[in-house]
Amino acid sequence: MKKYKIGYTTGVYDMFHIGHLNLLKKAKEQCEYLIVGVTIDELVSYKNKEAIIPFEERMEIVSQISYVDQVVPQKNMNKMEAYEAHPFDVMFVGSDWQGSDTWNQLEQTFAEVGVDIHYLPYTSGTSSTALRSALQRINSKETVK
Repeated sequence: MKKYKIGYTTGVYDMFHIGHLNLLKKAKEQCEYLIVGVTIDELVSYKNKEAIIPFEERMEIVSQISYVDQVVPQKNMNKMEAYEAHPFDVMFVGSDWQGSDTWNQLEQTFAEVGVDIHYLPYTSGTSSTALRSALQRINSKETVK
């Protein structure tokens, strides 16, 4: 029996990589039904960047992952609004956010409605930022030739 009935997590999922897959797999191991919010292109700017893969394609990629039961657009950063639209009993987030002021506050807010915040281990050695940097290095070498 899984610990939670409905889990929720969000992400940009740009240049889908093993870290994304690890997070979704570990989340699904703990809940019966996993809802994944994929960040819309306009909201990606919160990371001070532009998505390389368009939103609709990122939605399709995530929807094809066997651990994912439902994919929804993440249209803003308001996690309580997401809870109201798609009630869940646990929110999964990468451990790199643990201890931040934002997530400490969210832990308190969600505790009031009986929702757990569960931090999953961050996969070191891979990230969309690292992939983006590698692509920039490759492109700059090709430009020099």
